[in-house]
Amino acid sequence: MGIGVSIFLIAVGAILAFAVNASISGLDIAVVGYILMIVGVLGLIMTAFIWGPRRTAARGDVVEERRVYDDRI
Repeated sequence: MGIGVSIFLIAVGAILAFAVNASISGLDIAVVGYILMIVGVLGLIMTAFIWGPRRTAARGDVVEERRVYDDRI
């Protein structure tokens, strides 16, 4: 789950939890919103702290190569 998906889940969860006043029998929309916000925050934390350092470590240092051509044929 990337940063964009996490922010999207937090936004949709906040809309469902705080802005929607509809009622469905057997389903509380506010609880679904809170669950989506929790999943979005957990995804954001996982993306930032677990997979974040791996992306920066994969870049590595710049290696310079010197090519020598021998034209004495």
